[in-house]
Amino acid sequence: MTIEQVKGMLGAKPVPDSMKLPLLKQPVTVKLPDNFDAREAWPNCPTIKEIRDQGSCGSCWAFGAVEAMSDRYCIHSNGSVNHHISAEDLTTCCSSCGNGCNGGFPPEAWNYWTKKGLVTGGNYNSNQGCQPYEIPSCDHHVVGKLQPCGDTLPTPKCKNTCEDGYDVKYLDDKKFGAKAYGVSGVQEIMQEIMTNGPVEADFTVYADFPTYKSGVYKHESGELLGGHAIRILGWGVEGGVNYWLVANSWNPDWGDNGFFKIVRGTNECGIEQDINAGLPKLK
Repeated sequence: MTIEQVKGMLGAKPVPDSMKLPLLKQPVTVKLPDNFDAREAWPNCPTIKEIRDQGSCGSCWAFGAVEAMSDRYCIHSNGSVNHHISAEDLTTCCSSCGNGCNGGFPPEAWNYWTKKGLVTGGNYNSNQGCQPYEIPSCDHHVVGKLQPCGDTLPTPKCKNTCEDGYDVKYLDDKKFGAKAYGVSGVQEIMQEIMTNGPVEADFTVYADFPTYKSGVYKHESGELLGGHAIRILGWGVEGGVNYWLVANSWNPDWGDNGFFKIVRGTNECGIEQDINAGLPKLK
């Protein structure tokens, strides 16, 4: 892939102060363990284990959001509600979020969820839910089973309909957030994940990140490529280094089966400075 193609997938735009969500002001009251993995804490919630694929589209801002939202429906319903929230609906229909495949603002994705709602939708070619993702999966910076990702594709058109064969109307399929908020502070972020589920974060990507395979990532070299949104689902310590456990949206062939670890506690690459989350509205 060319540098320009890599940059095209880094769609988290710098967030102006006016767009930031209100911060959740809550003292840290839980005992924080050395290691926490949401996949193990809520084993009956399948979306937490899932790695999605944004394809050749700078829609990471939407993916980090819908992944965490999907997890939180299951967590807050004690496993009785399993919605796979549609990245397609958010990427294509949220005009206030930014520019679809050409990048967007993570906080606004959560705002949109509370105001307009989002329908369900599975991965590319899944035929699951109201609006499955339309952009094909592709190989991100690795030689895998798919075609290599190429130039950024145009954003699909916003459609207020569900795909053929899905027996619920678009507006009736909408799932809403009850509230959206930001979280600040390392321990506060940990408490939020442990209490309410995975969160969306974004960070600055440098040229030494796309080739990540294992271990705890720390920026060492390479030029700045752009901003990337992801889902943080836990933390731990490896070789004496504190890390965040993160799910990427570059399919399971990338990195450590689609996941990566990044240094925790020092705002590595800005990973701790724009944390967005919210609570689902359960009917």
